[in-house]
Amino acid sequence: MPTTPYDLTREELSALLPGEPAYRARQVWEGLHVRTQRPEEMTELPAALRDALEVALPPALSAVSTRSADDGETTKWLWSLSDEARVETVLMRYADRVTVCVSTQAGCAMACQFCATGQAGFQRHLTTGEIVEQVAAAMRAARPRRLSNVVFMGMGEPLANYDRVWAAVERLHAEMGLSARHLTLSTVGLVPGIRRLAGETLPVNLAVSLHAANDELRDELVPINRRYPLTALAAACAEYVAASGRRLSIEWALIHGVNDRPQDVDELADFARPLGAHVNLIPLNPTPGYAVVGSSPGRVRGFRDELTACGVNATIRATRGADIDAACGQLAAASAGSARQPVRLARVGDAR
Repeated sequence: MPTTPYDLTREELSALLPGEPAYRARQVWEGLHVRTQRPEEMTELPAALRDALEVALPPALSAVSTRSADDGETTKWLWSLSDEARVETVLMRYADRVTVCVSTQAGCAMACQFCATGQAGFQRHLTTGEIVEQVAAAMRAARPRRLSNVVFMGMGEPLANYDRVWAAVERLHAEMGLSARHLTLSTVGLVPGIRRLAGETLPVNLAVSLHAANDELRDELVPINRRYPLTALAAACAEYVAASGRRLSIEWALIHGVNDRPQDVDELADFARPLGAHVNLIPLNPTPGYAVVGSSPGRVRGFRDELTACGVNATIRATRGADIDAACGQLAAASAGSARQPVRLARVGDAR
């Protein structure tokens, strides 16, 4: 795999500039991380050096398509990587913040039934540079506004690619000026990764994609639960909360007749309350490979109200970018305008 700009350390970057004054490496480093410039845009460098860096440091991401939704407030990029693997990144502009949702793997091995990425299967981990470059691209696109939040909720399971993802977190915090409190890692419940996260010094946010709070149903919806069941997951989450001082978030995609029943409210409340967790309710977004539908708007509101009555703080996440397959669970790196091939899966909850 060729060298890409954001995979280099400061020392490795300096080694690419033999014979140049020491301050040149600093200029290039700050150009990449502070100003998020491409080498040809670094006008403080001599033209010959800019040309050489263009050859030596090709971008990791090549845009295949760029699509917009929500009156231009949501942008989704489909990127091709050096080995022709493809990933997607979503930029969302709100009144009070600008957030980018980045991918950490090409595909995903977690096989969650209702997620388009999980339906597509796993290709490979992304490098640290491929992750960071997604953020740099979003920073450029967000201008003149400042990118404020990064959520590791795109394609892939971040904690399955822990070392590269954490290196990206450290780079974003130390070199690109993003607060740890505005960085959120998502997981379907990889207990060893949550425990590692509890030992880190940066107090990032953790969001657990739960979707079911009994082991039988969660085994079907989120297969990794068979390895790390709910009791082990709850213990790891409690360790993270105690160590970080951060509030845990629980993600819950509401599926009609599957996990939106009164018993699901009770089970979720019993899981969330001891952890002091906040619950984000997400109406299920459609994907070709999952034959059920999301809960109705009325049931979504009712589920929230029932959770609140049980003493759990819960909010409904506004759907962004569904018409361009950019909403939660829809990223699958299909070419713009191409039809995704359905993956036929057993319908969860038919017997319930």
